[in-house]
This record gives sequence, C-alpha cells and structure tokens, in this order.
Amino acid sequence: MNGKIAIVPGSFDPMTTGHRALVETVAARYETVYVAVMTNFEKQPLLDSALRCKIAELTVADLPNVKVIADNGLLVDLFDRLHADVVCKGYRNEKDYAYEKTQDEWNRAHNPRFVTELIPAKPGTKEISSTLVRRLMEKGMPLTGLVADQAVPILLDFSIKAFKK
Repeated sequence: MNGKIAIVPGSFDPMTTGHRALVETVAARYETVYVAVMTNFEKQPLLDSALRCKIAELTVADLPNVKVIADNGLLVDLFDRLHADVVCKGYRNEKDYAYEKTQDEWNRAHNPRFVTELIPAKPGTKEISSTLVRRLMEKGMPLTGLVADQAVPILLDFSIKAFKK
C-alpha cells in the first residue's frame, strides 16, 4: 500500500461492477480512497446525486478504506480540498484512454501537483458500462452481474417508476 490518498471520480450513473473492480484495485494500492460522485455537465444523469451515492455506498460497503462523497465542482479543486495524492481513472479502450489523457493534461495545466493514474479495465469488465445498465433498465431487463447485488432491487424499483408505460 502506498499510504496515500486517492480519488476515483465519476458520474456513476449508476456504479457498475466494472467501477467496483477499479475501486478494489485502487483500495489495494492506497490508504484512503474517495469515490467521488461528480456532476458531469456534458451528461444528463438518469439518477439523481443522492441515489447515485447510495448505490455507490452499497457497492463498496465492504471496502473499509473507501469513502463515497458527492461533489458538484471541478475535480482539480476537489483534489486540493481532499489533499489527494492521485486521481485514479479506469479505461476500457483506446477511446477512453485518449479522453482521460486529455482530461489529465487539462487538470495538470491548472494544478501542477495533479497526478492521474490510468488503470486498464480488468478482463470481463470492458463491456460493462453505465450506459448499458441504463439501457437495460429502460427495457426492464436483468441487471445481475452488471451492478452490485444490493443495488439491483433499488434500480428495479427506480425503473418501474421511471419507465412505466
């Protein structure tokens, strides 16, 4: 363990088993990990911030060094507020990697202390995305294996209310 503070940011709309795998990797490397449920102003979330946080909390509840927080500001500012040492971002493919590198360059230009660690998706999680989960929710299809077991009934209940015809 590096004995440092790491942030795993994302919109987590909702948090998936792929996100969980990333957080597990980071939790094994760093003393304190903040899962930061952020607002991405380029996206229109399906779930509100409170529900995204609740699902994230259920998903990582068994990881003692992981805390879930919500933040509506810029990641570069949160990095300083938490006295973080690193931001850990996952990527599934070259498109994700290129996007995260661009984000890292912007953040470092605004804070020279900013460090991003890019972590490749674990095998078996590359095809899992929040977008896939939302599409399945809309169609009333099973979510088992894509989100934490504890999140399935919450998302099912949400789907019934949000997508009833």
